Amino acid sequence: MKHTKVKDLLASEKAMQDVNVKGWVRTFRNSQFLALNDGSTLHNIQCVIDFENTPEETLKRITTGAAVSVTGDLTESRGAGQKYEIQARNIEILGDSDAEKYPIQPKKHSLEFLRANAHLRVRTNAFGAIMRVRSVLAYAVHKYFQDRGFVYVNTPIITGADAEGAGEMFQVTALPLDNPPRNEEGHIDYKQDFFGKHTNLTVSGQLEGETFAMALGQIYTFGPTFRAENSNTSRHLAEFWMIEPEVAFNDLDDNMDLAEDFIKYVIKYTVDHCADDLKFLEGRLLEEEKQKPQAERSEMALLEKLAFVLDNGFKRVSYTEAIDILKDSTPNKKKKFQYLIEEWGADLQSEHERFLVEKHFKCPVILYDYPANIKAFYMRLNEDQKTVRAMDILFPGIGEIVGGSQREERYDVLVEKMKVLGIDEEELWWYLDTRKFGSAVHAGFGLGFERLVLFVTGMTNIRDVIPFPRTPQNAEF
Repeated sequence: MKHTKVKDLLASEKAMQDVNVKGWVRTFRNSQFLALNDGSTLHNIQCVIDFENTPEETLKRITTGAAVSVTGDLTESRGAGQKYEIQARNIEILGDSDAEKYPIQPKKHSLEFLRANAHLRVRTNAFGAIMRVRSVLAYAVHKYFQDRGFVYVNTPIITGADAEGAGEMFQVTALPLDNPPRNEEGHIDYKQDFFGKHTNLTVSGQLEGETFAMALGQIYTFGPTFRAENSNTSRHLAEFWMIEPEVAFNDLDDNMDLAEDFIKYVIKYTVDHCADDLKFLEGRLLEEEKQKPQAERSEMALLEKLAFVLDNGFKRVSYTEAIDILKDSTPNKKKKFQYLIEEWGADLQSEHERFLVEKHFKCPVILYDYPANIKAFYMRLNEDQKTVRAMDILFPGIGEIVGGSQREERYDVLVEKMKVLGIDEEELWWYLDTRKFGSAVHAGFGLGFERLVLFVTGMTNIRDVIPFPRTPQNAEF
């Protein structure tokens, strides 16, 4: 007998006979009332068990976490809180379940405990909601670009290039670590490695994406990226997903227009398609906020914060103007900032970004024209020779969510910047070729997908919005 999803049963317009539902037991009360969830929705369906005609051995095996198949009639519920319930005629236990050892019991668990049980945490309401929201957000990303004629490009995960120039990359090698071959100078001889050169896991698909934009016009990547940054903060992961569009003939203004339109679209799509899950996550966040001191509580509820982004135009402000605002701000003058702003050229921190968004402008902010010496080599140099055509989008509660730029399309200028920064021209010969053959103005941006999910779900730790977080000293599961 074909089973029906819990979501579809609860949305039924009428009662039905002979339905079958399969899922996992959330609770089982009085040997009669079974709450079943199959992951299709936040809500459980109540199954009323005929305990007098159900074998005692079966009743004993109906425990929290057990997978079961229930057959019966969908009838109007006699209890409050749900429209329908199932009057069960038959129940089948589908697998073993050790009630005493099953860690996800029907009670409140700490997020730290659930991270230690990441293989089971998705069975909780909170993580089920988060992962459904993540799924819808991912679909919205593809839908946005596909509906607008962008080409989806899969850029390589293994690369010999460091797109960010930070050097925080995971090395990929097939050489024996205990006794690697060495050259005449005594250095490891990577010519004998699998790829014949030093290779790493990618930190960004941007450079390869640019080559495709120079042929296909507008492309996007959406794939895993890796940073070997030894950071254990709530905002960093060693493995995460990046969304990176690149568009030929776009300048910085076009890039800002695209980024704002894109972000508003995917958030609106998710709000429209995940109402139950977002409402639940908002309630969860409100309960969490009550545990904090008044001064540390968020000024906006989750859905209010999402509406804040959707209903406001993004304010565009130059880095230079932002520095003047921050230098003259009360928290800077009273030394409330952890990192004081004293002069032009400072690398802005999250506290500065959030001040601009939440306190000063009271709307999302796009900062542009950053100092060249704090930005990557591929960003287009402005006429002042001090700043580059970079832009960052800043959101409430999270700070930077998007980083992008108009790319440096001039061959001579790009080569000079690479020399100053000590970047090997031979390593990026293919990237320089795109500036020799048919070069054109182009621009793009990167958005860390987990940071977007963090914002939309209202969670505060990025480890809670990816199925299996990879962080320093942690590659479990």
